[in-house]
Amino acid sequence: MTRGSRTIVDRRAEELDTIAAVLPIDRRDELAELLTDQDVETLRHLVNEGMGANTLRALTSDLAYLQAWSLAATGRSLPWPAPEALLLKFVAHHLWDPEKRLMDPQHGMPADVEDKLRLQALLRTVGPHAPDTVRRRLATWSTLTKWRGLDGSFASPSLRAAIRLSVRATPRPRTRRSAKAVTGDVLTKLIGTCRTDNLRDVRDRAILMVAFASGGRRRSEIAGLRREQLQPEAPIQVDGAPPLPSLSIHLGRIKTSGAENDEVVYLTGRPVDALNAWLEAGKIEKGSIFRAIDRWGNVSRRPLDPKAINDIVKHRAGLAGLDPAEFSAHGLRSGYLTEAANRGIPLPEAMEQSRHRSVQQASQYYNHAQRRSGRASRLLG
Repeated sequence: MTRGSRTIVDRRAEELDTIAAVLPIDRRDELAELLTDQDVETLRHLVNEGMGANTLRALTSDLAYLQAWSLAATGRSLPWPAPEALLLKFVAHHLWDPEKRLMDPQHGMPADVEDKLRLQALLRTVGPHAPDTVRRRLATWSTLTKWRGLDGSFASPSLRAAIRLSVRATPRPRTRRSAKAVTGDVLTKLIGTCRTDNLRDVRDRAILMVAFASGGRRRSEIAGLRREQLQPEAPIQVDGAPPLPSLSIHLGRIKTSGAENDEVVYLTGRPVDALNAWLEAGKIEKGSIFRAIDRWGNVSRRPLDPKAINDIVKHRAGLAGLDPAEFSAHGLRSGYLTEAANRGIPLPEAMEQSRHRSVQQASQYYNHAQRRSGRASRLLG
């Protein structure tokens, strides 16, 4: 790389740093080489317009992949607007028939393109991509084209037909993001692996209980929680028992909320105690709540990466004697609704806490629970 081009990349890296607070970037230098000046300016514009951090992170990831693929496949950055032939090439490289490739090595993504993407750690899939991933990246490509005031060929009959035929050639069973829901009984086993005299265990216990009890929060929402989002509430009195501690979590704008909404969920009882225990043990007085802990027991000032929440769930599952492959952070979200259904909590009440906007999506968990325990499944019971 020449000195002039290195200067350009350095400048892009500095500009990407200015939006890192909203868009955490752990591969800044690589992105600076992949993205063009116009790409970076688009991201800065979206930050200023208030696009959600999760949406922006996903869009940036897709854009970086598209740029890397274009450089590997054509030797040039993405053209704007992209010609229809390039869109068809993208589909052909990512949706293909594994059986046909056994007979024709040229079918699908060329080996040299695949090697370049793997060297950049941008391609991890073995075999054809999931159709949903291809559709999402095409949708991102289309959206970026429109934001630039251009028209694309994303609705062309040829592209639609190519996707439809390619999907038929690459059938994939539909699987959940977490094979098993982390219901109440599973959560008890995970929490049971957390000791009270170990700093990491105190943190993990708080993560598991807060993520579940607050409605099955997404891993990005848990990783991004800050002390300033917590608001103590009046204790809750239940059936003459000692009052239960309560607090509210102001989530702000989340994936399923409107642009101006400040979503609020509540914690009551043991999850509040677990959270307070971690805040005290970790000496968390402000800023990020859930942080990394090094092997010497030092608590970092930086928040956990969202992926770490997933790793914690799997680690605790293994310690509890469960199969880590069957559980993920998303299992806390599906588990909350499944447990609510099992306990007979009305769907609207559970959705108030989970903040699902779609009744159809949330009711899937209720339907599974009710069908499993209902009379129709017990005709010969």
